[in-house]
Amino acid sequence: MKVLSPEVSALLDKLYNLRGEDSFVLVEMDKQKSKAEETKARTMEEKKQLQAKIADLEKQNEQLNDQGSKLVDLLSGINRNEYATVLDRLRIDFDPQSLVEKISKSLPRTIDSVVLDTKKAEEKLVKVEEEMNTAITTIDEVGIRRDAALANQEKLNEYFDLALSGRINITRDSITSLLEQFDFSEEEQREAAKILMFPEDALYSYAEKIKDKEKNGKSISQVIAEAKNAESDERDSFKVVSEEPVDVTVNASSIVTNLLDNLGIDYLDFTGKEIDYLTTNFNEDLIRKNVTFIKESGIATDIFNSHVSLMLDNDLKEKVSMLLKIGKEPIDVYLNPSVLEKYTRGKLENAINVLKENGMDPKNVPLMAY
Repeated sequence: MKVLSPEVSALLDKLYNLRGEDSFVLVEMDKQKSKAEETKARTMEEKKQLQAKIADLEKQNEQLNDQGSKLVDLLSGINRNEYATVLDRLRIDFDPQSLVEKISKSLPRTIDSVVLDTKKAEEKLVKVEEEMNTAITTIDEVGIRRDAALANQEKLNEYFDLALSGRINITRDSITSLLEQFDFSEEEQREAAKILMFPEDALYSYAEKIKDKEKNGKSISQVIAEAKNAESDERDSFKVVSEEPVDVTVNASSIVTNLLDNLGIDYLDFTGKEIDYLTTNFNEDLIRKNVTFIKESGIATDIFNSHVSLMLDNDLKEKVSMLLKIGKEPIDVYLNPSVLEKYTRGKLENAINVLKENGMDPKNVPLMAY
């Protein structure tokens, strides 16, 4: 049996791989399709959840406007003096006018926060739909390319059958044009065409080796793998091989999403970039501390949406407490998270002191003006 050079053997390994079901071209396409199908399934579920969230927020907006208006009208028509004896004797703290003022002040801000949440969810929905549509397009494109690859594979096998039977009558251009579809380099195309047009030089010997292995119950894939391993062993025969402990990697991003779920936060509200940020700078104790504090302060955890760095802000508690202490309400802080990102604890304290020194009450200065 003729001894083949490593270069010719490697080229024939590649060609024979393309002939079978385990063709690296088909395997790569199947991986692309599988990944796109996973993305499609995930984004379809995300789309469903976001649509439900938007519908719920729109319903809340409608109810807040309707019920708030009715409640103000109802309370405005009540004169506390008419019920003063009962309220005072029963020690019931009920002041309709005070409630009207509180509702008139807080309701518009609350409605604004719902509108803002709706806008964020709608923007997220657009991105999810784009990702879903891209996945669907990819699935269709891969299907078309796979059909073409199978047709090319069938033609390649036809050329091999003709060459091995000694009846090859295909032109060099036909062979190189076909191999170009498999992304062979020009040099590989020329060498492969030579092998097929003159099979006695290398193809017969390689085919004989394949046949001998198959007689021993080994598949073509196993033969090719053994050939590659043999070449690798030969190259590494003079190298000192040291065993390294197996590094078991953990999907760090899943730790972050599990933590968010545990804290009652929907990780779907965050972009992949934001999840990566939390993963890279992960500090479970700090995240738990900040999220818990925000909840206890009466501030919606949606404040972290598009402001994920606040979860890892060591001074978050002090800065929020500072704002609440000067008379700001939780809804004020919720609607202006950029202030918390803009200032360090020391700089925020200085800004408040400057307002006081200039005769202004920090409580009455809108946070967006800070």
